[in-house]
Amino acid sequence: MEIRQVGVVGCGLMGSGVAQVAAMAGFPTVVREVTPELLGKGMASIEKSLAKFVEKGTITAEQRAQALGRLKPTTELADFAACDLVIEAIIENLERKRELYAALDKIVKPEAIFASNTSSLSITEMMTATRRGPRFIGMHFFNPAPLMKLVEVVKTVVTDPAVVETGLDYARKVGKTPILTSDRAGFIVNRLLVPYLLDAIRALEGGFGSIEDIDNGMKLGCNHPMGPFMLLDFVGIETTYYIAEILFNEYRETRFAPPPLMKRMVMAGMYGRKTGKGFYDYGDPKNPKPNKMLEE
Repeated sequence: MEIRQVGVVGCGLMGSGVAQVAAMAGFPTVVREVTPELLGKGMASIEKSLAKFVEKGTITAEQRAQALGRLKPTTELADFAACDLVIEAIIENLERKRELYAALDKIVKPEAIFASNTSSLSITEMMTATRRGPRFIGMHFFNPAPLMKLVEVVKTVVTDPAVVETGLDYARKVGKTPILTSDRAGFIVNRLLVPYLLDAIRALEGGFGSIEDIDNGMKLGCNHPMGPFMLLDFVGIETTYYIAEILFNEYRETRFAPPPLMKRMVMAGMYGRKTGKGFYDYGDPKNPKPNKMLEE
């Protein structure tokens, strides 16, 4: 099946990026949010991102205008009826996603493919809310979607092989490098990344080094672009905690269990950059300082 028109449900941080990527690649794209206010905020984010691409010379002003022209913002699910591929990028809540898919299944043409941008939830559990199991996949874009090159394409035990190939092909057409995985919690990247991040917290708890020393150790010793604590603050400590809980519930292995310090930081509202304080203090956003209270 050829993908001619794309739908993206959700125009928040991830949804806006996924919609932008589709529009920049030449696909007419319907993008939906639940309220006009949230939709306006998401579209403003896309416009700002495209403007940065123009400033850097990555695209021309004409290409920017063309990409914006391919986007159809809406608050109505009915506008997805003719889409060939619908990518869901709403809140990481299984029941909310299942409710959405059940509603979309009655609206979108039967031959269309459904995909979820989830980073950790079960594709199979979402799939069972519809009547199109063979036409259901995961397509996990990474943040920020316009810049990150990877997409995890996730197949279930009943996904049609042709649908898998269509998903892989779509990822390539929007300029991404796809990797194929099966429907297991965390897929490939988070299954490997999350235990590393949790171990960094345990190393801090155990007194192996300071926040800054552990981060510098991994940056300079392993050539990582940022250390584990800076990365945790960037992704969101509460987001990583949530993913870790899903992984632990699936595998029941201690390496996926969130450390006590992490749990207490989440309870205290210390999520990282988004709240101004996590493993680093962002009082001066351009010059974050290690949070010494966590090292005592």
